[in-house]
Amino acid sequence: MSEDVDLEDVDFYVRFWGVRGSIASSGPDTLRYGGNTSCLEVRCGQRLLVFDAGTGARLLGQALSAEPLDFDHFFSHTHCDHIVGLPFFVPFYRKGANIRIRAGHLSPPHTMESTLHLFMSAPLFPVPFNVFRADIKFDNFTAGDTLDLGDGIKVRTARLNHPNGATGYRVCYQGKSICYVTDTEHTPGTPDQNILGLIEGADIVIYDSTYNDAEFPTYVGWGHSTWQEGMRLAEAANVGRLVIFHHEPGRSDDALDAVAIEAKEMFAGAEVAREGDTLRP
Repeated sequence: MSEDVDLEDVDFYVRFWGVRGSIASSGPDTLRYGGNTSCLEVRCGQRLLVFDAGTGARLLGQALSAEPLDFDHFFSHTHCDHIVGLPFFVPFYRKGANIRIRAGHLSPPHTMESTLHLFMSAPLFPVPFNVFRADIKFDNFTAGDTLDLGDGIKVRTARLNHPNGATGYRVCYQGKSICYVTDTEHTPGTPDQNILGLIEGADIVIYDSTYNDAEFPTYVGWGHSTWQEGMRLAEAANVGRLVIFHHEPGRSDDALDAVAIEAKEMFAGAEVAREGDTLRP
């Protein structure tokens, strides 16, 4: 999936730092695709957008250690696998860094700020959220809103079907688009209209493909989808590339190789997300 591009010359791309779902899974069977949980880096010109803070955030933070930091950090939701890397994300400890944390899935009395403070509190974690030295601001929007970030960047959002709520994103820049749609459960035979509206005509769609269609009936209510449903949505919405993402913890590299072959036969634009890969619309 990786392209031979000079990242210094790229003005719009997504890089995968964590592609696994539910819980990190390290070991010899996950070396090629990666075992870290969800974290993405999106570059729009000189602007940085980060999505989620699973265990992959630790590696992204290390990669960012040498550059000035002023960025937007979006969260699909606040289940543990998507925030567990936050206390180990170096930019939050950088004095002078400016970080805007944005989320659209929470309803009163919950806010993103209160949720993260709770996560980083005894007896769950030994140091509090205020250990961070960066200038951190919070934006609690409502899923469905469109956010104008300036510099020609617009982020459309949509509500996803997931326990406790989740938000899907579409980053629009210079006439191109990258969608991040993870942690959502479909209804067989009924395409999700919120998702179709979000991804229509998108160049790249990163989609929750935790299960396959044969496995799905066992996990109804768990809040996840299948790579085949991703294909159906991508075809219906005239999507350029569909990226299979949020891999089930026990899905081995060999099993993902098989998924990649089968998916490519069904949809020419299908790819399987792999840690460290970079995609450009």
